[in-house]
Amino acid sequence: MKVATAVYTLASVAVLALIIMRPPVEVASPSAAPAAAQATEAAPEATAPEAAAPTADKTTPEAQTTTVAPEPTAATPEPEPAAATPEPVSMPPSSSEEKKNDVAPTAATKPAPNPKAVPDYVREQSMANEINGTLTNGEIVTLSDGTQSFMGILTPAEHPRGAVIILPGCGLPPDGENVTHPLRTGLAAKGWTTLSLQMPVLAKEAKYYDYVPLFANADKRIDAGIALLKQKGIAPVVLAAHDCGAHMAMNWLGNKGDGEIAAYVGLGMGATDAGQEMVQPLPLDKMKIPVLDIYGEKDTPQVISLAPERQALLQKGGNTHSKQMVLPEADHDFKNKGDALSAVVATWLNSLPL
Repeated sequence: MKVATAVYTLASVAVLALIIMRPPVEVASPSAAPAAAQATEAAPEATAPEAAAPTADKTTPEAQTTTVAPEPTAATPEPEPAAATPEPVSMPPSSSEEKKNDVAPTAATKPAPNPKAVPDYVREQSMANEINGTLTNGEIVTLSDGTQSFMGILTPAEHPRGAVIILPGCGLPPDGENVTHPLRTGLAAKGWTTLSLQMPVLAKEAKYYDYVPLFANADKRIDAGIALLKQKGIAPVVLAAHDCGAHMAMNWLGNKGDGEIAAYVGLGMGATDAGQEMVQPLPLDKMKIPVLDIYGEKDTPQVISLAPERQALLQKGGNTHSKQMVLPEADHDFKNKGDALSAVVATWLNSLPL
């Protein structure tokens, strides 16, 4: 029994010695292993903010993406174009911008009649010299616009019913082959004395907007023509105007009213040059005298497209003798239609109770 006890004691001492001599990790309890594993797995979560922080070049690609995307710096080349104002050409125009290009010029941007505007008197004199040497029907008369003299052609009728003042288109002489010559001679043959006036002219390349300032000078010329006919005792007086001459007549009527004339004949009314619109509305609705609106079947698109509007204005004016007529096959200049034109005008004038 004592021997057994001694052996047991020695064995216990030996086992105890072996336990003390083994490394601590070898004898860790089973519950310690999961704790160590948890500590090892938690390490990446603890270091993530450090990896996301803007540190040196050792930062991982994910960290660079996360950092640069929300916080672009001005130092990088990519953000600078993004911060700059977009170029207009890189964006399609908005509907409002497209409409701007279609909007007609405002009154502030359009020219206006100017009493100080000066015609090309040298060119007018050249026209007068040419006509003076070739005129065979009618007589040249000299009138004044208040500054300088200008030419007119008076063609008497044998037994005049009245007189017609004729205004040619812009830049044209008072004896043009297409309109003014056929009208002044044809109407005279049908009982109407005519006075064809030289209206203010500019260089040949001048456009409608260039002529608008001269409308004030044109007013004076119309006044001078009416005064001459009154001196001669010829009445009633009718005003007939073609192309830009019609714009000049409309300006005069807008300023003076229709009290000094008995009727008005507008030929190709509303014509302007490309890209230019009328600076003044046609005052046809304010005219109480008879009006003949005549244009060619092949007139300019603008004159033709304005025909319904002109017709509505005539109806609003209320004179039952006012008419709108289309001359078949005629163009804006009534080329080769002069005799037909004068016949239509004369027939209408002779139908009026003047």
